[in-house]
Amino acid sequence: MKKIAVIGGGAAGLMAAGTAYKKGADVILFEKNKKLGRKIAITGKGRCNVTNACPENEFLLNVVTNSRFLYSAINAFSTYDTMSFFEEKGVKLKVERGNRVFPVSDRSYDIVDALGSYASKVKIIHEKVTSVSASGEKVTGVTAGGEFYPVDAVIICTGGMSYPLTGSDGDGYRFAEKLGHTVIPLRPALVSIDTFDGYDLAGLSLKNVTLNLTLNGKKVYSELGEMLFTHTGISGPLVLSASSYMSKAAVSDYKISIDLKPGLDKSALDRRILLDFEKYSHKNFDNSLGDLLPIRLIPVIIKNSKIDEKKKVYQITREERLRICELLKNFPVLPKKFRPIEEAIVTSGGISVKEIDPRTMESKKISGLYFAGEVIDVDALTGGFNLQIAFSTAFLAATNAVK
Repeated sequence: MKKIAVIGGGAAGLMAAGTAYKKGADVILFEKNKKLGRKIAITGKGRCNVTNACPENEFLLNVVTNSRFLYSAINAFSTYDTMSFFEEKGVKLKVERGNRVFPVSDRSYDIVDALGSYASKVKIIHEKVTSVSASGEKVTGVTAGGEFYPVDAVIICTGGMSYPLTGSDGDGYRFAEKLGHTVIPLRPALVSIDTFDGYDLAGLSLKNVTLNLTLNGKKVYSELGEMLFTHTGISGPLVLSASSYMSKAAVSDYKISIDLKPGLDKSALDRRILLDFEKYSHKNFDNSLGDLLPIRLIPVIIKNSKIDEKKKVYQITREERLRICELLKNFPVLPKKFRPIEEAIVTSGGISVKEIDPRTMESKKISGLYFAGEVIDVDALTGGFNLQIAFSTAFLAATNAVK
């Protein structure tokens, strides 16, 4: 019987431990926290978007970094396998907008409990692993709590650097580096962005707008959805997704613009503005945009338009009106920096996929060493994709570690 150590009791670790045990291995799961699955418990604002009910090809389109590396993993344990896994363990699921899958109960702890039950028969040691040992090019064991545990294989499932209070503090990267692996520089992904503009719009939510992200005049990302202004900048689904595409240059080198009226082209928007101006022709300019925009946004639009707020609407020129139209279609937001990695939903970067066999998740450098989940240099958009990556890579790693 093979003896396998799994490091990390999160989504990947619990899936790996349970799978390895089910396939006949003697498994030790190391988790330094007193509770398992702490990060799972806070995902999706406590609801846990556990996967995405989409086919494999669509899934991979939502993986921003190294999507091709995941082909075998997603084939081995698909989104539908994940749904069946939890349903069979008594967790009823529902599919919401964007094919996002949640427990019907809206309780993330139902997911945690199901995974905990799956791994309940393995030996669990609540100690911090301090090192992973290898003799030559073969894993020999792990050290935790001052004690050495000899094993045939080690699966590193330690997560990234986001939400460090849940235990993700970079241990896996340190283990990998000491064993000769390359760690791609870490950065936050799916994270809010601080901005330069200081619009004083904190708390304002915009729905059905399009966020456009460009670099050196080339479009990098464009999507319709929701966003939110914060005390320091911008956040919300569109912003989180955009942040994952901002890896080729400094954050401040990118340009962000918001199409506040994506359902209207410029000609149609101009006609709409004309109708409002006719309706409010004898009003001041600052009293003419209430039918078109959220009240809190109006002073910002007026300021950026450089039109006197007390100017009578009938006095506004065609040139000024077209300036308003352009502003509503391309409202500028100047990115400054990402929020700290501790606030990110996931970590981008990690153990280089060039040094991991995508068919097995085994290290190409050290026999018996496997990786799963966020510790690998793969990340995806919001919508359940990152948790699915954890489940798929863990299942594949465990299956091959037992072999």
